[in-house]
Amino acid sequence: MFDVTTLWRAPEVNPINRKARSIPGLNPINVYGRVFFFAWFGFFLAFWSWYAFAPLLTVTIQQDLGLTSVDIANSNIIALVATLLVRLVAGPACDMFGPRKTFAACLLAGSIPTALAGAVTNARGLMALRFFVGILGGSFVPCQVWSTGFFDKNIVGTANSFTGGFGNAGGGVTYFLMPAIFDSLVSRQHLSTHAAWRVSFIVPFICIVAVAIALLVLCPDTPTGKWSDRYLAAEQNLVQHGVSGDVVNLPPGFSDQSHSAGSTSPSRESKDNIDFTATGKVTANTDHEAQIGEQQMLDTAKGEIVQKPTAKEMIRVIASPQTLVTMGCYFCSFGTELSVNSILGAYYLVNFKSLGQTGTGRWAAMFGLLNIVFRPAGGILSDFLYRRFGVWGKKILLHSLAIITGVFLIAIGVLNSHTTSTMFGLIAGMALFLEAGNGANYSLVPHVHPYANGIVSGATGASGNLGGIIFGIIFRYNGTNYGRVFWIIGIITIAINLSLSWIRPIPKGQIGGH
Repeated sequence: MFDVTTLWRAPEVNPINRKARSIPGLNPINVYGRVFFFAWFGFFLAFWSWYAFAPLLTVTIQQDLGLTSVDIANSNIIALVATLLVRLVAGPACDMFGPRKTFAACLLAGSIPTALAGAVTNARGLMALRFFVGILGGSFVPCQVWSTGFFDKNIVGTANSFTGGFGNAGGGVTYFLMPAIFDSLVSRQHLSTHAAWRVSFIVPFICIVAVAIALLVLCPDTPTGKWSDRYLAAEQNLVQHGVSGDVVNLPPGFSDQSHSAGSTSPSRESKDNIDFTATGKVTANTDHEAQIGEQQMLDTAKGEIVQKPTAKEMIRVIASPQTLVTMGCYFCSFGTELSVNSILGAYYLVNFKSLGQTGTGRWAAMFGLLNIVFRPAGGILSDFLYRRFGVWGKKILLHSLAIITGVFLIAIGVLNSHTTSTMFGLIAGMALFLEAGNGANYSLVPHVHPYANGIVSGATGASGNLGGIIFGIIFRYNGTNYGRVFWIIGIITIAINLSLSWIRPIPKGQIGGH
């Protein structure tokens, strides 16, 4: 039964990697609760700014810049291209420099074009700006890698789905915030519409910069301290638990200057046994340690400490069937979410003109806001099945959710309802399985090549953007015939998931991640 006190008390931790086995999400003083907060809130702000154009683009910005529907569709696609590239780079960067620094770099780099939104004067300028704003979308990868680094396998699906789900909700909140900021600037500050939409982008810029600086100052790289010390910390913890020898082995093709073959393990008498308690300070007790067997300790040290990759190993990891599974599923699920987020307000405006820009924007916002509930639900259910059926339980859930999502997409497209209750009900049903599938995917990702978690997370995240681009292109060439595109995406989703369902969830013989 769930113990509600785990929401605020210091968590039990893995004795080797010091990952928490519960989520003290209501206790920001605790280091695990603090990292959890900054992981989801940082990505929330990034997603808000990343999609800040969408609520104002269909009417206000289109009229001010003289845009055509093709210009808008092209800008939506271009916004995803940069994110795809950044996610591919952010994954290996997390493994090399640590997710905290990579996260802050993505936020700060993406905040600059956000502040420059007011400089846009034409369609080309809009596309160029949205390309660079797309850097913010790449922050999802360090968000998930950072979360994975602080929460153990029994709870990592829940942790990742909450940080991802709360973050993705920024794509829904932006449909409320940006029109509200715009309307306030027009009605209370008496700015023209030409000036108001430009000034409104300063608000997310300020928020993003503040949070990026705060997470750098207030949070650590890993539960054991500095990113560069992660190998030695694991060896030290093994020795202190009665396991001797140099056991943190680098997988073939990996290297790290901070861990050489001649390195020695710290002595058993070392007083630096790292244990973060509710105050976030380092102590030398083991009161909060989970009791695990020696073999599990060895597997954790050998297979689950993230390594610095080489180009050859990056290719091998990305090309493995197990990584292709998470990539293919995320291509469908998050690709659909991105493309639908970009057009849903316009789709509603075509079918329900009486609602107007603000009304359709608010209803479209519900699709993103449902991430607050549905994506965590996918992670929680995935962890529940993992505790009973192992990693196969997570994989079966992932494909099941995707196939049901495909059915809903086909239903939405075929019916193309002009009745609000039917349309909104079908979209909510599709969102349930789609967003839960996103949560279930990043519940499975930490089990696949855990020593290369950044690479797997980056490739999986990038594939979601690739899906968004491809589906966005399909929307682009179908004009306002949105219903047709929905059922096309539904068929693609079902076909891809059925073709991947036979692949085992983790590679045969993999150490760690079980």
